[in-house]
Order: sequence, then structure tokens, then C-alpha cells
Amino acid sequence: MRNFINIIKECPLFQGIKEEELSAILGCLGARRLFFDKGRYIFSEGDPAKQIGIVLSGSVQVSRDDYYGNRTLMSRLEPGDLFGESFAFAGVETLPVSVTASAACDVMLIDSSRIISPCSNACGFHTKLIFNLLQIMARKNLGFHQKIEITSKRTTREKLMAYLLAQAKMHQSDSFEIPFDRQTLADYLEVDRSGLSAEISKLRKEGVLECYRNKFTLR
Repeated sequence: MRNFINIIKECPLFQGIKEEELSAILGCLGARRLFFDKGRYIFSEGDPAKQIGIVLSGSVQVSRDDYYGNRTLMSRLEPGDLFGESFAFAGVETLPVSVTASAACDVMLIDSSRIISPCSNACGFHTKLIFNLLQIMARKNLGFHQKIEITSKRTTREKLMAYLLAQAKMHQSDSFEIPFDRQTLADYLEVDRSGLSAEISKLRKEGVLECYRNKFTLR
């Protein structure tokens, strides 16, 4: 874990905890570091909802497949981001989503019960971790509401522009990079990739935006 200490100390879960305390905390939590090649499942839909993960390197994506195998991208996570916590602490038996490595990645896995259950050493950090978790889950809830607002738009064009305007506001700039390629952006917006590409081409011709790969500039 030492190689990733800078990522771990910046993780919102450990906000307000001193770097010199992290080693003892991670030991108490029984944290494990695992490596996954691109495309490998970290969690699969139907797995027990008992662990939370933290991205240490690379990136992962959270997705949901419907009955017919159509995939909806829920979120893409970068180093320092958490995953699985909403389900681990919601009391559900199994995961309704899958988590896969969208790039080769290292992740840290923690048994959720080790966070909320005081240990034999009576470590005082448990209360702090629980408080941090509440903040993280509240922020993610706001993010999911934003996604619902975007995907509830009627047309591909409206969904795309709602997403790009939200990104411009978040970056406080007309020029920004998004964390998706065309396919994953289509999955996130819940639209057809070819239709999405067609709308981007139209918007470029109309002078509404410029783009190169995942870099966009609104005009």
C-alpha cells in the first residue's frame, strides 16, 4: 500500500485522518490491494454486497445490464474514488451492478463490516470514517440525480447538450475533457452510439461545439 499512500490519503474516506495514522487504520480494516487487467470484473452483478473498493490506479466503471443485455453506464471512477459503498451499507444481499476495470488498475478492497464495527483495540477513527462515508454517499446521490435529469431528456441532442453544459459548469470553462470515449458516453447517456456520433457531427457543423476525441469546446 505504501506506493499508493498519496492516493489513499487524498481519498474522501480518509479525510481528516493524518498520514502517519493510515498504516494502522488500513491494518485494522484488513485492507487488501488487488490488480485487475483491463476488462476484468472486480465485482459482478449478483456478488454479495459486503465490500467497498477504492481505486488506486487506472480506472473502473460501474454498469448495469438489463434483461436483454443492454448495458447502462452508471459511473466511471478514477484513483481515489470509492465504489460499492452504497450497496454494502444499504442492507441488500447482492449487487445489482457490475464493476469492471476500464483500464488496468490497482484497487483496495475493505470488508464493510470492519468500518462500522468497533474493533477490539477501540480505535477512535471508526466514527470519522462513518461521517466521511455519509458525505460521500450524499455527494454521489446528487450525482445520480444529475444523471437522471440528463437521461430524462427526450432526444439524443438534448441529452448530449445537457451533459456537456453540466461538464462546462463543473470545469468552469468552455473547454474541458470528459472521462468517456464515444461508446461509454453513449452508454452513460443511454443512447445509440451511431446516433450520438451523428449529433456530434451536426453540432460541429452548426458551430455549436468543437471536439477531438474526449476534448470538447462549446461555442
